[in-house]
Amino acid sequence: MDERNEKLNKLARDVLILSRNTLLVNLRFLDRALSNLELYPIEKQGLLTDGRGIFYHPKTIAEHYKLAKEIPVRNYLHIVMHCVFRHMYVNPALERTYWDLACDIAVENVITELGLRSAAAAREKQQGKYINELKKSLKYVTAEKIYSYLMENLPDKRKIAELRGLFYADNHEIWYLTEEAIEREFGISAKMKTSGEAEWQIISERMQMDLEAFGKKQGDTAGGLTQNLSAVNREKYDYTAFLKKFAVMGETMKINDDEFDYIFYTYGLKLYDKMPLIEPLEYKEVKAIKEFVIAIDTSGSTSGELVQKFVQKTYNILKSTESFFTKINLHVIQCDAAIQEAVKITSQDEFDEYLKNMKIHGLGGTDFRPVFEYVEKLRQNKEFTNLKGLIYFTDGYGTFPQKKPDYDAAFVFIDDEYNNPDVPPWAIKLVLQKDEIQE
Repeated sequence: MDERNEKLNKLARDVLILSRNTLLVNLRFLDRALSNLELYPIEKQGLLTDGRGIFYHPKTIAEHYKLAKEIPVRNYLHIVMHCVFRHMYVNPALERTYWDLACDIAVENVITELGLRSAAAAREKQQGKYINELKKSLKYVTAEKIYSYLMENLPDKRKIAELRGLFYADNHEIWYLTEEAIEREFGISAKMKTSGEAEWQIISERMQMDLEAFGKKQGDTAGGLTQNLSAVNREKYDYTAFLKKFAVMGETMKINDDEFDYIFYTYGLKLYDKMPLIEPLEYKEVKAIKEFVIAIDTSGSTSGELVQKFVQKTYNILKSTESFFTKINLHVIQCDAAIQEAVKITSQDEFDEYLKNMKIHGLGGTDFRPVFEYVEKLRQNKEFTNLKGLIYFTDGYGTFPQKKPDYDAAFVFIDDEYNNPDVPPWAIKLVLQKDEIQE
């Protein structure tokens, strides 16, 4: 029995190595990715990866090869694409069932588009019907876009399970387990693993650069691959951390345990002989946002519910911890090609009331200059004493001022097409996706 298992394991390993070599010959830009995964046999049935190795059940590989020699090649490429797109490094907030399917659809679409005869599969035809329907609604067939689409349009998890069978190649369970659970469930020790997320990011970015040349030669065959690489490699921003950079030093009433009154300290030493009196100060310097402007582009492309969610998200960040003073000087300005509404808010209660009754005005063209002109008039009229900055929520397509203002100005772009909007040299740029605002 041991001899039989050894032969089976050798056969399965040879099949996987042959699959890898086949892909290397046909997809040279994948050389580093293909060679980055060690092969490890496991006792539990299936094929899986957590980004640091390919773990396979020898009998499963042999059965796949017996059915069709293309199946192990396709499944190998399927796993490598998960790693390149870093699907296994999951956001805990995602709904697992939907994310698993979205990832599988994304990689299967990429594999089909590459058009490799050595990775062709009978399931492609059925997959194609569903993917073609998806493409009617989605310009970009990436895991993130597919996930959002499935969440909105397929609330029935039974339907999700049916679709998963059509696109299934590997077990994703390992993506969600702790190191201890992985070792217990699959017998995989952390010592067996090699690559991590940082290394896959380097590989992915290098692939994206290589594909600039590859894409010209291959026409549209690398379209899905390029889209997914652009999505996963785009620069991501932490809006919460960014917003706190607009903080100014202020003084708020609270006990400061880190400092004390030296008068009481020395008085105690004199009065009680070596026994100081410690009296904490009532004031503490904290970073808090006191004066700033939120400008909203109300042209047709950034109107409605998304604008309200952005303002709500900004408010939630400001309201958390010590980000808000009791009294604030906030100006919320709605503008398309002209100022449509300007509201001054001086307290949290006023902010709550504004959000509750907020309406979008405008829906015309986009011109950023009126907002900066309006803010400059406010400054001249002494409406601000220490304006730290202006946050402009927009899609980026408008006319910018030619000169830098005397305060920081940040443009928060909503971009679902992985573009890179141009801004003047003096402007701060953030690019957020809709789902990052809606979180």
